[in-house]
Amino acid sequence: MFTGIIEEVGEVASIHIQGEERRLTVSASRLIRELKPGDSISVSGVCLTAVDIRESSFAADLAQETWRRTSFSRLEPGSLVNLELPMRASGRFDGHIVQGHVDGTGTVVSFEAIPSGNDYRLTIEIPSELIRYIVSKGSLTIEGISLTVAAIAGTRVEFAIIPHTAEVTNLRSLAPGDPVNLEVDVIAKYVEKMIGQERAGSPLTLEKLVQSGF
Repeated sequence: MFTGIIEEVGEVASIHIQGEERRLTVSASRLIRELKPGDSISVSGVCLTAVDIRESSFAADLAQETWRRTSFSRLEPGSLVNLELPMRASGRFDGHIVQGHVDGTGTVVSFEAIPSGNDYRLTIEIPSELIRYIVSKGSLTIEGISLTVAAIAGTRVEFAIIPHTAEVTNLRSLAPGDPVNLEVDVIAKYVEKMIGQERAGSPLTLEKLVQSGF
């Protein structure tokens, strides 16, 4: 499990393609010291397994499903990616619950400085099938970053980005039209399922909520 608080921005060193297989190699510095072969690491919101760990890089093998369902198709050598190690059981819970399981990709509409201020406004076009999980002031993971929704207009969602977030993530490297990885709040999906069961004749009770971890 992750929290959406980015720990380091890595740089794509290479994408090796052999047949249907792809191996992504990422250059990094600080997090490398904590990685062991087989460890999980979030790469721009995608939970991957680290292999071939070297002094300043690690590699991860990408399944066809991962390549097809994520924003990785836009990556090339030099692209910036957000990195986060899994949350420690003894750690402080910042951000929100992030699984590293991409629900779909959105499209960058704009990322621009807000006039007369230091903040930025990020606007993302969201697939229509995911918009029902997004609420104003709720959480949404963009490229592995835990962000708070500022406004919703149809399928366009806006976020207010503080200077720190802009500086320590890959947001500044994105351009209009770029795909970005999205992960909606998993709690919203559980609630949707339970409400559906209630409507189907299985009532939602306090006992069921407790059993589901709420």
